[in-house]
Amino acid sequence: MEYTQLGRTGLKVSRLVLGTMNFGPQTDEADSHALMDAAQDAGVNFFDTANVYGQSAGKGRTEEIIGNWFARGGGRRDKTVLATKAYGNMSVDGAPVWPNHDKLSALNIRRAVEGSLKRLGTDYIDVYQFHHVDRATPFEEIWQAMDVLVREGKILYVGTSNFPGYKIAQANEVASRTGRLGLVSEQCLYNLAERRAEMEVIPAAQEYGVGIIPWSPLYGGLLGGALRKEREGGGSRSTGGRAADSLKDPVVRARVQAYEDLLAKHGLEPGEVGLAWLLTRPGVTGPIVGPRTADQLASALRAVELELDEELLASLEEIFPGPGPSPEAFAW
Repeated sequence: MEYTQLGRTGLKVSRLVLGTMNFGPQTDEADSHALMDAAQDAGVNFFDTANVYGQSAGKGRTEEIIGNWFARGGGRRDKTVLATKAYGNMSVDGAPVWPNHDKLSALNIRRAVEGSLKRLGTDYIDVYQFHHVDRATPFEEIWQAMDVLVREGKILYVGTSNFPGYKIAQANEVASRTGRLGLVSEQCLYNLAERRAEMEVIPAAQEYGVGIIPWSPLYGGLLGGALRKEREGGGSRSTGGRAADSLKDPVVRARVQAYEDLLAKHGLEPGEVGLAWLLTRPGVTGPIVGPRTADQLASALRAVELELDEELLASLEEIFPGPGPSPEAFAW
């Protein structure tokens, strides 16, 4: 496994991030524990979750599964850089949303942290992330809440997810005026087929020393051999959700076909190339992978070792061109 610094910090993290959103609703506890063991044995030390993960198994269930894994001992917690998130309401589905039980007020941040610590069975969170922008709460209030938690030893670093570039800048400018470290990471939707983050989010992150952690690196299976699996009759996940919607567009379908044809010519697996491409991108710490099986984890691990030559990178750029730098992408 390769390691890198998380943004401008001294924290060393693996170049693959283990995403846990499937733990609970799609992967049972025993299999989830086996995947975490296999990932850690392979050198993956960066695990990502969120307080709302669990979906049909119940909000918070994913954090509970991770907490039960930590409780098994063997240095599991000590070897893990643990990231979780807060923003969404944690009430049971169908229950009314009570005021101050969601978003990023100082009150809800306190409530959310305490809930995550209990479910995770730990006394601190390495990277505490805001799952979404809260336009109603000023960053002065948010940073004050973070200061208290840092002093109490309950969180170490602060990151974001789904933030636009101007909010990354705003958050870090408020932090720097008061001598705070500020944001150190941003999770954003970024992959070969969806590159809008290159216009504003990634340049802002690079300017402020914020590490980029792409989520949905294979765009919901679209870049994981979706058309091949469709032909073989094994594309139940690859042709569902975002992938299915995208493949209805004939332009997207043609690009995906060209992508798969190119990689078949080189004897390469689409999913592994999609991950390896992200590892070549400026500012990227590592993509979040959410394996449901040991084979999927093994494939993701192979991507770290995969080197893409300049000719192949150029061909990928032709198939999935980026928007170009901003403001030239939308102005002269």
